[in-house]
Amino acid sequence: MLATPDLVGGRLSPFQGEEITCCNKSRELWRVTAFGYAFPPMLIIDNVTVRIAGRMILDGASAAISDGRKVGLIGRNGAGKTTLLKLILGEYESETGRIELSRSWRVGAVAQEAPAGPQSLIDAVLTADKERTELLAALEGEPDPMRLGEIHARLDAILAYAAPARAARILAGLGFPEEDQRRPCAEFSGGWRMRVALAALLFAAPDLLLLDEPTNYLDLEGALWLEDYLKRYRGTMLLVSHDRDLLNRAVDSILHLEHGKLTLYSGGYDSFVEIRDQKRALDAAARAQQEAERKRIQAFIDRFRSKASKASQAQSRIKWLEKMKPVTLVTAERLAAITLPSPKLSRRRWWRSIESQSATRRENRCSRICRCGSIPMTGWRCSARTAMANRHSPNCSPDV
Repeated sequence: MLATPDLVGGRLSPFQGEEITCCNKSRELWRVTAFGYAFPPMLIIDNVTVRIAGRMILDGASAAISDGRKVGLIGRNGAGKTTLLKLILGEYESETGRIELSRSWRVGAVAQEAPAGPQSLIDAVLTADKERTELLAALEGEPDPMRLGEIHARLDAILAYAAPARAARILAGLGFPEEDQRRPCAEFSGGWRMRVALAALLFAAPDLLLLDEPTNYLDLEGALWLEDYLKRYRGTMLLVSHDRDLLNRAVDSILHLEHGKLTLYSGGYDSFVEIRDQKRALDAAARAQQEAERKRIQAFIDRFRSKASKASQAQSRIKWLEKMKPVTLVTAERLAAITLPSPKLSRRRWWRSIESQSATRRENRCSRICRCGSIPMTGWRCSARTAMANRHSPNCSPDV
């Protein structure tokens, strides 16, 4: 018997191993053929071609991603990763080809506009679940007892009453303490409001999760929390990131976009690099062997073409060469070299120890700073990183 994904009220549970109070099996998620085989829904990208401002972005790109796979989409800057996500969302149209999704899938991506206004952070996240919001609104003023019972049953099925606690956990993981979750969105900067938008997307738990550089607005603690969250996510995920650690730990496949083509590899980023290099080495060896064979055949043709006894053999080899398909080598995309001048080293090195101790701060950190180098300074929000830097920067001189 084929196992179907765990569903909460007909919707995927966002976590592996999460306790489910109400499960069912949705026939919409599974397609059964006349032979009795069931196939999970898929994201199908079939021969898609896209040009933007006359430049080819996707050139007959094709891929198939099955339900439940977590895929990292990689490629150089400008290769078309974000364009592909917009095609899946329906914001762009392709010249040729098609993109097909399961009709039952809910597709989600981070909103381009960060939430603002007087709404609190926790309320902004809770409103991302549109069904829950509509059901709670329907409860107000509903006179029919039967209808009220149906609404409450549906709210129980989708675990609506546990939603505030789940939303609070997501916000806390992204760096918002409990007291900040009640503050209005307008009191936070754009970067922190983008975290709220990310929290709202994760709370909605779509069947197909599209993420484009989600760690851009996160600090180290937030990035580590997101990595753990995505590892336990139950739905299908397509993640664009340049973070190799995230691509090694949070995904099970790599979708490589290069020269307008898509290639799907199993495993994380390190596995992708190893497999790609092995494939290129095998292709190079096959190409060298083919070229050697071609030269040998061409030498036979040049030698015996004019001889009557060997003319037929020479003609057959000419046809053979014409039918021989050359092994295509994928050339690595050119990377522009960046040269940085070496800084002048200080004649004298000295170290200064700075210890930040405060009962009102989240952490006590002791840092040793070298005058002739640079180090990253990490810490929780409001842990006085900027104040520490401003206090000591006037005394720093690279020529000392």
